[in-house]
Order: sequence, then C-alpha cells, then structure tokens
Amino acid sequence: MEYFWKQQNDIPEELGYHLFGLEHILSTTLTLLLVVLFAVLFKRLNDKKQRIVLKAIPVFMVLLEAFKDLFLVRVGRFGLGYLPLHVCSMGIFVFFLREYLPWDKAKKALGEIAFILIMPGSLAALIFPNWTELYPVFNFMNLYSFVWHGLLVLYPILILMRGEIEPTVKHIHYPIIFLCIVVPPIYAFDKHFGYNYFFVNRPEKDTPLEWMASFMGNPGYLIGYAVLAIVIMLIIYLITHIVRRLLIR
Repeated sequence: MEYFWKQQNDIPEELGYHLFGLEHILSTTLTLLLVVLFAVLFKRLNDKKQRIVLKAIPVFMVLLEAFKDLFLVRVGRFGLGYLPLHVCSMGIFVFFLREYLPWDKAKKALGEIAFILIMPGSLAALIFPNWTELYPVFNFMNLYSFVWHGLLVLYPILILMRGEIEPTVKHIHYPIIFLCIVVPPIYAFDKHFGYNYFFVNRPEKDTPLEWMASFMGNPGYLIGYAVLAIVIMLIIYLITHIVRRLLIR
C-alpha cells in the first residue's frame, strides 16, 4: 500500500504488471463480471429506480474524474496529458449530455454513440490497457482506470436494456460525424503539444495499431485505424442485430 497514492513517475518501473499477465486477466475479468452483475440487479429495479441509476452514473463519473484530477494536483503530477480527450474519456461528456439534454433526437444520437463507439473503445482498453506496466495492482490510478472503463461499458448496456436506444446501421453516421468533429482538433492538439490522445500521433504499444504501423508506417497507419474503427462499428451493429433477433424469437 506504500504506492497506493502515487502517480506513475513516483513508482519504480518493476512494480507494474504485464499485459495479459495474471493480474491483468483477473482485473479485466472481475471488472466485466461486476458489469454483468450490476446489469442483472438493474433489470430487477422498477422504472423509477432505473432512471435514477442512469441519471446518477454520469454525475458519479464527473465526480470521479474531478477526484482523480484533484489527487494529481495534490501530488504535483497533473498536466495536459490528463485531460479528458481520449475516446474513453469522451464518455463523460456523451453520457452526461445524453442524460440531461432535453431533446429526444440528441439523446438517441448520443446513446448510439455511447453504445457503438464508447463501449467498444472501453472494452478494447480493458483488453489492451496502457497503464498496467506503470502501476501496481493496489494503486488508485490503476483501480480508477478499471472502474472508469467498467462504467463506460455498463452505461450503454443499461440504456440498451431499457430500450432507450435501438442501434441500427442506418445510424452509423452518428458516430462517424462525432469522430469527424472531435478528431481533427485533437490531432492538432497532439501535434502541437506532443501528446497522443485518440492514438492519432503514434500507435499504442502492443495493440493492433502498432501492428498496422509496422507495415503502413506513421501516419499511414491512420488510414488502417479509420478502416478498423468502421469495421468494428459494423461488427457491433451486426452482433446487436443478431442478438435482438434471437431474443425476439
């Protein structure tokens, strides 16, 4: 517990744990099991309580993000690299606006973005986390990362369970337009300040993006990145369609 309240720069490198090591596999499995358990319990709630839960999740995430930032400020390690500009971090805005905007069309579009874009990105982050080699298991930033990504998976599932969104490939323009709006300024930010939000400045180590960059180069891998993103969206749409057809039967 000596390193629980420490940021990565204040932790010896050897205290991290390996990608696909036992700690990573157990942590990701536990996170997803808790998501499933919470979804089962959510299903048993009445309509009013379900709405309260959905309203509370984005607020809790805002508070959690604020607590993380205050912690980093307290230890003198907050910087531009901790801004909520990753695709997963964007969930904090998408979820909050989706819950509290009054317009039904905006809520449906944001809900579909949450399910088709934010949720798969968060699952990918749990499978290929970029923080495991930086932190020991019992560290605030490590636990925060698993809780955060677990919530990013949970919320879209809950709104789907309630029938508040009906994902269809006809709406694929929602996440595509969203990416067209947010990626260009983030790419410019990355280039100017040397950061790697959305992984558009360089591919993340030990991920499919690194594999694509090995033969497509940089920034050539961005073309493969865009194609991969669209393919994953189409796969999510297909899986959702198949599951819904099976449930209807």
